[in-house]
Amino acid sequence: MSYNPNMDEPTFPGFLKNWRLRRRLSQLELSLQSGMSQRHISFLETGRSNPSRFAIVQLAEALQMPAAEVDAMLLSAGFAAKSSRNGWNGSIQRAVEASVDHVLKGHEPFPAVSIDRIWNLLKANEAAQRFFALAGARGDNNLLREILAPGPLRERIVNWQETARALLRLLELEITRRPHDREAHALFAELRSFDGVDELLSHPSSGVSAPVMTIRFRIEETELELFSLIATIGMSADATLDDLRIETLLPANDVTRDWFQSRFLQ
Repeated sequence: MSYNPNMDEPTFPGFLKNWRLRRRLSQLELSLQSGMSQRHISFLETGRSNPSRFAIVQLAEALQMPAAEVDAMLLSAGFAAKSSRNGWNGSIQRAVEASVDHVLKGHEPFPAVSIDRIWNLLKANEAAQRFFALAGARGDNNLLREILAPGPLRERIVNWQETARALLRLLELEITRRPHDREAHALFAELRSFDGVDELLSHPSSGVSAPVMTIRFRIEETELELFSLIATIGMSADATLDDLRIETLLPANDVTRDWFQSRFLQ
């Protein structure tokens, strides 16, 4: 996979063909799924015809594209993005924010954070703030950069190489899901520039993967073992909501559970 943050702006014909090929559909199969004629799809892919906004939405639904990619395809054809056009209904926004706060608070005394698709920190519960401060976090707003960059936090992760591979793989999957995400491409390139990261990617792990990957931190004289659950908003048609993630860290053993409860339980 090629990661180039300086990608040219995609044209609509190329955008449509790229997504059709990604879904492994012929023009005939796409015409059947979208309710459009094969001839019209051919004309759209060659630039002989210009799409309407309605046609783009039809094609995007047939191709099962993420909301942000729908926005990007609309922009490539000269239309306003669907998400920015609709915006968030005020009551929905308040309900989502209240729900996120409820999950973060309810997960105490264990760490929980709200992040976007590339691990930019949006909110953190008190346990997360206190834990990462103890672990030596530098305060970077991006958690991938915080963990992969050389520094005290990275040094306290006992299985850093395994953790780094897993996190980079998740970012790769996000880029695969949204291939026109310039911010994600740029972040991946930056992460690869950190000491030891590119070498790590060049030498895949030879070990057998565990059913659940845990992150092991050494804080003072105690080794803590945590695994994560990541939740998303279901059936979202808005790019902002589609980006939202809630990551909760849970203890993988009694030692870790007791450590958090003794430190952070009020």
